[in-house]
Amino acid sequence: MKTKIIKTVILAVSIISVSISLPAKDKDISLLNVSYDPTRELYAEYNQLFSKYWNSKTGDNVRINQSHGGGGKQARAVIDGLEADIVTLAVSYDIDIIASKGLISPAWQKSLPNNSTPYTSTIVFVVRKGNPKGIKDWDDLIRNKVVVVTPNPKTSGGARWNYLAAWGFAAKKFNNDESKIKDFIKTLFKNVPVLDSGARGSTTTFAQNGIGDVLVTWENESQLILGELGKDKFDVVYPSLSILTEPPVALVEKNAERHGTLEVSKAYLKSLYSEQAQEIIAKHGYRPRNQSVLKKYSDKFPKIELLSIDTNFGGWGKAQKLHFADGGTFDQLYVK
Repeated sequence: MKTKIIKTVILAVSIISVSISLPAKDKDISLLNVSYDPTRELYAEYNQLFSKYWNSKTGDNVRINQSHGGGGKQARAVIDGLEADIVTLAVSYDIDIIASKGLISPAWQKSLPNNSTPYTSTIVFVVRKGNPKGIKDWDDLIRNKVVVVTPNPKTSGGARWNYLAAWGFAAKKFNNDESKIKDFIKTLFKNVPVLDSGARGSTTTFAQNGIGDVLVTWENESQLILGELGKDKFDVVYPSLSILTEPPVALVEKNAERHGTLEVSKAYLKSLYSEQAQEIIAKHGYRPRNQSVLKKYSDKFPKIELLSIDTNFGGWGKAQKLHFADGGTFDQLYVK
């Protein structure tokens, strides 16, 4: 009996020793980045950079899946159960809404530099080659027989930036006369034949389906249109006044904890601020936060007078409630 017990103990010790000596198997990790419409190309390239970095650091293989759509619609999808590990959306309000449901830390903006916005952009116009309608500024968009393409502010974060840029222009033009500002916005949207759910849908409507005289869109999207669909077909017009857009990123902690991806998800977002990532950001038409990289690509990013969501509109909480909530000014002014 004693001999049998001793043999059993020796066998158990041997098994433990072999287990300890075997190298840990590299893990295969999958993340989901839920993003807004025009970031497909940016994150497709950044994901490759990050996957190589993470593999070299840990030996693990990480695959990043992407989900794209109108920013507001994407935020609602995460709240309704879309298993995002990270969100990279168009406006901070949409992330705040997700945070209010307990999926993201209420202090998410403090977790990364620049209020968790690793790049910025602005709103510009894309017109047909030669600019046949002579569109130079926002007030050209309310002229008769000018057909405007812009997404739906109820579902698209980019569309909300478009709307606020137009509102800010009218506020300056009419010295904050609210009645005249509202007339301006109402007339502008009368010239919009269709409201797509997101910015990329509006690009398709304008650039591929041939609808409209002017597309109101992200600066990065305008560069994509020229690069992929042809400088011989379109021109980009910078209005006299636009808005500083700051698309934020955040960790969906509740999901990442459940998936066991907390560490890699944090690294994914932090690495967006690396110089290599900032180069990719600039390449895809977004304005990098890294000033040396921004300077390197200065020819891509003309200087323009920019409004601020905080200074000019009191922050996203106030702007959302006033303009885009049910019964807000957009609902009042958009009549079809």
